[in-house]
Amino acid sequence: MAKTWFITGASKGFGREWAEAALERGDNVAATARDTEALQPLVGRYGEAVLPLRLDVTDRGAAFAAVRQAASHFGSLDVVVNNAGYGHFAMVEELGEADIRAEMETNFFGALWVTQAVLPIMRGQGSGRILQVTSEGGIRAFPQFGAYHASKWALEGLSQSVSQEVADFGIRVTMVEPGPYATGFGSTGLKTSEHNPAYDTVRAGYQSAFAALELGTASATRGPILRVVDAEEPPFRIFFGKSLGPVTEEYEQRLATWREWQAVSLEAFGEEQGYPERLRHR
Repeated sequence: MAKTWFITGASKGFGREWAEAALERGDNVAATARDTEALQPLVGRYGEAVLPLRLDVTDRGAAFAAVRQAASHFGSLDVVVNNAGYGHFAMVEELGEADIRAEMETNFFGALWVTQAVLPIMRGQGSGRILQVTSEGGIRAFPQFGAYHASKWALEGLSQSVSQEVADFGIRVTMVEPGPYATGFGSTGLKTSEHNPAYDTVRAGYQSAFAALELGTASATRGPILRVVDAEEPPFRIFFGKSLGPVTEEYEQRLATWREWQAVSLEAFGEEQGYPERLRHR
């Protein structure tokens, strides 16, 4: 049976690729963008299977209205993809208040508003899939991306909580964690702050590393995203790209440090009983 998708940031990048993947196989898509003109090629090719919606995800009321309109238009919402977002490239000390607030408003609060808006609909249906597009940068961090990491780590934590809250309603949450891809993120999807020369050496040390990154092909994610959506038991987290190796190495280092300091950790607890069994492995 055809599914109905609601995809934020559908004008380009992953959002556009996944909208086309869904439409090509006969699904319906409510595609949102700040400028719906960029969505007209989809409408021209797929007609009534596409509902183009102008949406700034930072506007909570607008997010709720767009979700209601999509559900009313198609009769259901089966797959919601929180994809809208951008990166801010700056050392933490360089970030202005407006910089970090804007990053959080789009990447974190935007996803939160859409998630809140779709949950009553999916609870009523007794089913639904929510895909939160976080990033490899949602579980590890690099210099100059502090604002971006803050927004994605926050979304990861929020999503881990909500996944447990809604599982009994037949709603499944998946965090899609892409590594570096050729999506335009580094050009049109990236903002910057004024440079502080005190960090020039640090900046230069990482600039060449970023430039040498191997970028994945965004269109190659079309088949994988459909397999995630169609899975009877979808993954809670899934990397897109070659992230497993470096992430595994980093997490092994974390475990080694925690184990090395475990005696101090237990001393700080002061008692023997520890956490209840149901919380020990969360």
